[in-house]
Amino acid sequence: MPQQIVIAEHLRIAAVFTDDRIDELVVAQGRYQIGDVYLGTVENVLPGIDAAFVNIGESEKNGFIHITDLGPLRLKKGGAGITELLEPRQKVLVQVMKEPTGTKGPRLTGNLTLPGRFLVLQPQGQGVNISRRIVSENERNRLRALGVLIKPPGAGLLIRTEAEEVSEELLIDDLETLLRQWEAIQLAADTATPPVLLNRDEDFVHRVLRDLYKPEVTRVVVESPEAVARVNAFLGPDQASLDVECFQEPTEILEHFRVNAAIRDALRPRVDLPSGGYIIIEPTEALTVIDVNSGSFTRSANARETVLWTNCEAAVEISRQLKLRNIGGVVVIDFIDMESRRDQLQLLEHFTQASHDDSARPQIAQLTELGLVELTRKRQGQNIYELFSRACPSCGGLGHVAVLPGKDTLQPLANLPGVVRSAASARAEVPSPALATDPGAGGRRRTRRGGRVDTAAPDLDPGTVSEPTPQASPEQDQQESPLASPFTTPSRRSEPDVLVVPMQETQERVFGWMGFSPALLLDPVPATDNLLVRVARPGIDPETVREEARAQLATNGSRRRRRGRGGEARGSETPSPDEPQPTLTAVMDPQEERQELITIPILPTFPSLLELPPETTPLPVNNQAPPAETPEEGSDESRRRRRRSSATL
Repeated sequence: MPQQIVIAEHLRIAAVFTDDRIDELVVAQGRYQIGDVYLGTVENVLPGIDAAFVNIGESEKNGFIHITDLGPLRLKKGGAGITELLEPRQKVLVQVMKEPTGTKGPRLTGNLTLPGRFLVLQPQGQGVNISRRIVSENERNRLRALGVLIKPPGAGLLIRTEAEEVSEELLIDDLETLLRQWEAIQLAADTATPPVLLNRDEDFVHRVLRDLYKPEVTRVVVESPEAVARVNAFLGPDQASLDVECFQEPTEILEHFRVNAAIRDALRPRVDLPSGGYIIIEPTEALTVIDVNSGSFTRSANARETVLWTNCEAAVEISRQLKLRNIGGVVVIDFIDMESRRDQLQLLEHFTQASHDDSARPQIAQLTELGLVELTRKRQGQNIYELFSRACPSCGGLGHVAVLPGKDTLQPLANLPGVVRSAASARAEVPSPALATDPGAGGRRRTRRGGRVDTAAPDLDPGTVSEPTPQASPEQDQQESPLASPFTTPSRRSEPDVLVVPMQETQERVFGWMGFSPALLLDPVPATDNLLVRVARPGIDPETVREEARAQLATNGSRRRRRGRGGEARGSETPSPDEPQPTLTAVMDPQEERQELITIPILPTFPSLLELPPETTPLPVNNQAPPAETPEEGSDESRRRRRRSSATL
């Protein structure tokens, strides 16, 4: 089928279309990207798991490298342990093989690879390998002989599928480019101070064409005439049938080709099928679950044909959605139950054929006893949920809020202790001013003995039961600490940093559609989240925008302080001097009141469910039941029973 590639270089996003439908997205964003080469330093070595953590530029997210990925270091010392191969503060040359996810840093490897258009250079590898998709034996022999001749000593060479029927001159030129790139990396590694980035595919257009261009591609759309020239130079004169266009419409390129709409649709769990059925895709921490439903499909003459047709349609759509959403890891699919073994095998064959063109090489297993299809798919960068979604500040990514007994209002679950959230929601969580837990940012504080102030922990261990925190009375606080007050005052939020980012109107619209912060355009990107970002359009002085933002912050701060002073006795009358003072701590912040409502004990009136037997009760030994009571052997009653039974016989 004819395909086209649309490249938005300024956003580093590309889309592959097949029959006007987006089949694949390429997004090159983030601090660490697959293929980056770093010179790092070993932070610590863990012999218990045969791995080490390497600092490659961001201390809180060190890279992880296993002993099996050390490459040349392991080959030099044979079967030595990780402690004999690496030591703290040692310099290592590594490459990113998996992007960071959640709280985990990037996965690193010492087996460096430099991909080109036709070849892949393995500087510390060995041998010549040919892509399995080249099926012609004569062509494989030609490429193998050429690879042996041109391969540099001490290195390995991988011949890609695109090298089929390509002349020797183009293959040699591609290899020379890769060798120059490797020499530049070696020179930089000898002179640089770690941690430092040594190599990255900065040309996004070349990267997209190198990874996605196939003979089926008939059209490439880019944003500038300069990009058109780079496309023609990269592909060469042999691609005369390819149509390379420069996008010149007044609308944004992603809006014109409905890429943003496709991203929004891909974030929804439900996908409709052409015949009336639908599938539900739900990612979790451990795996991705897909459910298939027949919906309103009633065209077939019998139930067997309906089920088989719906399952085959779902198999094709699932293979497309896995590529579009870039879902990796374990995937479990619950197809509609089929009783015929022949139909099951036909479905698996159809599913395998639909996933044949997937570069992530999904491995499909057989049907389980429960009728589930299991498969694994190689992780290739971040999935669409990590790139374009953020967790809801109210539910924390759970998708629902609590409706507690006797409460009229909905209770948010974002900061509820004991709630287990998915990794996708944790890594994409959006900080909310109302739910901030950072000290000095409106978090709950409690005065302790000696005037010390503790901040409530933002996250508790998953699976623990939340217990109500005992509140000290104001009289006790006054006796224990001279700094204590009869009322608990909330901590003041520190003033945010005001940043002004110059942006075009079209740029601002694109960032708004994609949900990106304008602060991403700054170099370096700010590390703190306590920011107030303002946009300065052309013709507007950035300093004027900054002063207006600071004035607005000062006005809002004075309003909050006046509201706090006026609300100390709100909702209660002023106590007289003769009356006893109340023993409850007044809540000054409405957010604290909401947190008190949602922090409820689990089973507050019931004893522990697991009670030990009293000491007087004998415990069974080795799980043996106590012996049953038997009548006395010599009793008259037992003898009479035996005589009566023998008489009846």
